[in-house]
Amino acid sequence: MSWAALSAGLATLAGLAWWLPRAWLDWQPALWAQEPWRVLSAALVHWSAQHLLANLAGCAVLALLGRAGRLRATPAWLAAWPLTQLGLLLQPALLHYGGLSGLLHAGVAVAVVELLARRGRDRLVGAAIAAGLLVKLWLEQPLGPALRTLPGWDIAIAPFAHLSGTLAGALSALAWLAWRRLRASSRHAEV
Repeated sequence: MSWAALSAGLATLAGLAWWLPRAWLDWQPALWAQEPWRVLSAALVHWSAQHLLANLAGCAVLALLGRAGRLRATPAWLAAWPLTQLGLLLQPALLHYGGLSGLLHAGVAVAVVELLARRGRDRLVGAAIAAGLLVKLWLEQPLGPALRTLPGWDIAIAPFAHLSGTLAGALSALAWLAWRRLRASSRHAEV
């Protein structure tokens, strides 16, 4: 699966999930073990049209980043999907969560790790994106209250989900890079 296909797939699934009851799909820490689909479905739930449209725009931006950056770490972004929601277990005050924003942050983190692993201009772009992501997270104070109300938003945001996604994406991308290097070195040793 390509980076653009994953971006488009997430947007499509979120659009389809809009028509389903949120109570069946959202993240609820008390239910995830009995209803494990929530580890994936929570990313597809959106609490308002504004919330959905903002995250669909995020999918488009990540698709463009993937194309411009020739990103190949799609498996890492996919692996970060359940890890992002499982990370929410570390914020027990977050009793309900829905939305792609945590997973979109994971995608940005995956892109950053992949770009930083390259040389030249790609590395500089990766460093600039990383700096922006870190400043955004710092300003959001993800270790503070579980939910925050921001001017201009018709929902409360969950900054910890952004941190969880960022960490899940970075760890998944590092594992993906290590696996690729190991695979390349074993292929080289066989020759």
